[in-house]
Amino acid sequence: MFKFLKNKQTRHDFVTYALVILAFIVVSFMRANGMIPRMIVGQLVPICAYVVMAISLNLVVGVAGDLSLGHAGFMSVGAYTGIVAAMSLAEAVPNDAVRLVIALLVGAASAALAGFLIGIPVLRLSGDYLAIVTLAFGEIIKEVVNCLIVGVDENGIHVLFNLTGKLTVDDLGLTEAGTAIIKGAQGASGTDTISSFFAGFLLVMVALVIVLNLVRSRTGRAILAVRDNRIAAESVGISTVRYRMIAFVVSAALAGAAGALFGNAFSQLSATKFDFNTSILVLVFVVLGGLGNMRGSIIAATLLTILPEALRQFSDYRMLVYAIVLILVMIVGNNPTIKNFFARFNPKRKSDDAAEKEVGADA
Repeated sequence: MFKFLKNKQTRHDFVTYALVILAFIVVSFMRANGMIPRMIVGQLVPICAYVVMAISLNLVVGVAGDLSLGHAGFMSVGAYTGIVAAMSLAEAVPNDAVRLVIALLVGAASAALAGFLIGIPVLRLSGDYLAIVTLAFGEIIKEVVNCLIVGVDENGIHVLFNLTGKLTVDDLGLTEAGTAIIKGAQGASGTDTISSFFAGFLLVMVALVIVLNLVRSRTGRAILAVRDNRIAAESVGISTVRYRMIAFVVSAALAGAAGALFGNAFSQLSATKFDFNTSILVLVFVVLGGLGNMRGSIIAATLLTILPEALRQFSDYRMLVYAIVLILVMIVGNNPTIKNFFARFNPKRKSDDAAEKEVGADA
């Protein structure tokens, strides 16, 4: 019955799923009994969103080997399209859970489309060039969102693109029963907060299942082959652009879903939430958690999202402490002596050393 668990990678994946489920149960119990500060309770949904962002970016950076610096742009696409979808269906679909699911799907689809369109020119580049262009696209998306004015009434969705800066919500032509959703540079305001911690947990699980199964599949092996040696991969008939595009689009779709979850957790949301600093923050989650290590990305995203809030009482020094913690983690994580020390407690390392000794004795 459990033959599939004999595979080491499968066991590792199921341990990851179990740890996430256990963490959700523990946090839910502590929250129900008032054991978590209100400040942290308010961060539970954003933490789930950032965890999904870290997992999705790790697919591009850690698995595919491409450095993307515009991941927050896909998050903003998902956030605003998800908000528009949720607000537009407020009367047609009164159930918040159903509306949130629709918003997540719309956010994922729109971000996937944006990722595909951006990936066509971008994925013909590599290295620093790819990083610079993705950074530019992330900033372009933010500026495009700043120009959008969107409202909804009984006649449908009204959209204006405010390039000149002279248009206002009044120019949408909404009826008295209409609602302005996105107000240009002011962002989205007055929106319903329908996201929940349970929905965030489910999205994290979905993201993990998608990414881990993709990595273990034939497509994932092709992506890894392209990452390790593109020339060798091309020589055996693997399309480097195609498989990099798959990783890029899947990553963008998950980022869009995370954005929809994040956006529907706040009644006020501006485009400044998805600037270059957010892309760098998510990249820090990936680097500190370990490239290709999804479990590490989850832990890093959780801890580094909570840390600034936990240090808020030390308002004058909290960002200094935050920076020092990041530096120490980077130093410890890249120190060969410390790595070798912890490697001694790795059962796999011991078994490998024992096998090497046996081979040496036989020789």
